[in-house]
Amino acid sequence: MFTGIVQGIAHIASIETGRDFKTLTIKFPTGALNNLKKGASVAINGTCLTVTHFEHEKNEASFDVIKETLTVTNLQTLKIDDAVNFERAAKFSDEIGGHLMSGHIHTAVKIKSIIQNEDNCSIYFETPNNYKQYLLPKGFVGLNGCSLTLGEVNTNEFSVHLIPETLSMTTFGTCTEGTYINLEIDSQTQSIIDTVARILSKSS
Repeated sequence: MFTGIVQGIAHIASIETGRDFKTLTIKFPTGALNNLKKGASVAINGTCLTVTHFEHEKNEASFDVIKETLTVTNLQTLKIDDAVNFERAAKFSDEIGGHLMSGHIHTAVKIKSIIQNEDNCSIYFETPNNYKQYLLPKGFVGLNGCSLTLGEVNTNEFSVHLIPETLSMTTFGTCTEGTYINLEIDSQTQSIIDTVARILSKSS
């Protein structure tokens, strides 16, 4: 599980392409891999990946990404030196500053527009048809691993509003229009809406 509080930015060191999968080797900031073990979970752009190899002296860890994950997420578009958000798996003693996230991405959504002034930044995304029923004003979503509160929501687009701290700690500070961002729907919201829909369907 993850909290949606991104711990920093890492960079793609190398990419090995196999049959229906890729191995991503990622370089992390110094100290970010302390106490890391093989088999540990790390969220990369919000996607839960398993550590297959690591080298502490290089601050690098490797992850195998299968076809399904590549198809659903923006990891398929990554190139060497690209920046990614990362979060180590949460511990029971950790403060939950965001909301609990599984790291299982539902889809990738495209940035339609970015409106930025001195103190605030609003990013508008295309609303995905298959998941629009789970996007509610003031609800939670995960975007590239960041736990964020939804602003405006309508049939065509939804928005989030970012403070300077979020822009400096994540890749959102350098995102541009047309960029695809990983979306994880809040599991509690999804469960409630699906349950209500089933009950209403049976009663009718």
